[in-house]
Parts: sequence; structure tokens; C-alpha cells
Amino acid sequence: MKTNAYSVPARVGTEVEARLGPAHVSLWQDGRCLARHERSYGRHQQVLNLEHYLDVLERKPGALAGSTPLAQCRARGLWPAAFDALWGQLMARYGKQDGTRQMIAVLQLGRQHGMTRMAEIAAQALSLGCIEEAAIRHLVAAERLVRPTVPAVPVGALTRYDRPAPTMAGYDQLLTVEVPA
Repeated sequence: MKTNAYSVPARVGTEVEARLGPAHVSLWQDGRCLARHERSYGRHQQVLNLEHYLDVLERKPGALAGSTPLAQCRARGLWPAAFDALWGQLMARYGKQDGTRQMIAVLQLGRQHGMTRMAEIAAQALSLGCIEEAAIRHLVAAERLVRPTVPAVPVGALTRYDRPAPTMAGYDQLLTVEVPA
């Protein structure tokens, strides 16, 4: 803490309390834990969590590609290949700026649903070819939808409505009648 910096999802200048453990650093404010990081025993290290920067990156999407939090996320193995594939397709379809904005929106969904689940949904979206943010939101919501099963209707009672097919012989009479001109 004296020589290392740890990220928190709070505005700059906000005072937080750091609680040091042998393996973790917890950052608290007003009795609630804002962030928990693995403790770094090096000196002058930055331990950053990408989720803590998503609100800032939403306003400045161009900063995501070269950001230190993203680089650390990749180095820790927390950035799956599905995210890179999705981000690449979003940028190809919508341009660098708007594609990155949509990717940040997908990452923000990960706050609520977990990044592991979002990686699965990103892979599913890629396989379905529906990479838009709205489609991904739908895939997230589709899990919670209740799909009622419709019981099979017995059709045996409907046989009372069966009727024989009409004969077409009566229509042949119309062909024999001449109409005056």
C-alpha cells in the first residue's frame, strides 16, 4: 500500500480504507468492501481491475485498447479469446469507436452476470452471428425466460366433425350450359 497502487470502483479523491491480509488487499468505504485484490509484494506496482474502469472507458472508449487494466486482465488470463473475436467483429461492422463502445457495454453486463458467463454468451453470440449489444442483452435475458410446455391436445374427440369430401360432378354441369353472347 505504501508503494503499490490498487484500483477501486470509486471517483478520484474518494477516501477508502485499506485492509491488508497475507494474500489479499481489501479496500473499504463506509463499511462496505469496494474491491479485493491479490496482494502484490513488489514495489511501485499497479494492480488494476478492468471492471473498475468501465465507467470511465464508456466516456473515452478509445482508451480501452491500450489501457493498463486491459493488459493486466489479459496477463492474468481473465480476457478470453471470445472477447477479442467479438470486439474485432464489432469494430469491423460498426467502426473502431462504436464497436468499442458496444464492447464496453458487453463488459458492463459482466458486472451483473459475471465475466465467465459473459465469455460464454460472447462465444454463443459469435456462433449465432448476432454480435450486436442488443442481441447479447437478449441472450443474457433469454436464460431467465420461462418457456411453458404446451400439453398435447387429444384429437380423438374431434372426429365427430369429420365430413366426407364433396363430389365435383355437379360442377361438370356448368361446362355444358351455353351462355348467350
